[in-house]
Amino acid sequence: MSGPKRRSLAFRLALGLFVCLVIAYSAFGSYVWWAMNQTPETLGRAMARMPGSIVFSLFPFETFWNFAREGNLHPGDSAPDFALLTLDKSDRIRLSSFTQQKRPVALIFGSYT
Repeated sequence: MSGPKRRSLAFRLALGLFVCLVIAYSAFGSYVWWAMNQTPETLGRAMARMPGSIVFSLFPFETFWNFAREGNLHPGDSAPDFALLTLDKSDRIRLSSFTQQKRPVALIFGSYT
């Protein structure tokens, strides 16, 4: 092959590789975005299969997370219904069961361990 043909082939190969990398990056980013918009259990299963260092170093994970979990609640709005396991993991309790019984609920977020 002559010089111009060789350069043209090298350019096409480099361009094809670049396009493949962009598609793979977009697909992986879309999967991470999809997982962040699912329930915490689904997100946990998806993230357990991913190498954490890749996700955190290649994607703006914190920005994705903040945007995905932003929500649209305002002060005074009712809390969304959710279910939690009891301490002995034998049953699930829904927030709505307390509001139907007109029982007060205090939601405390944080770690006390």
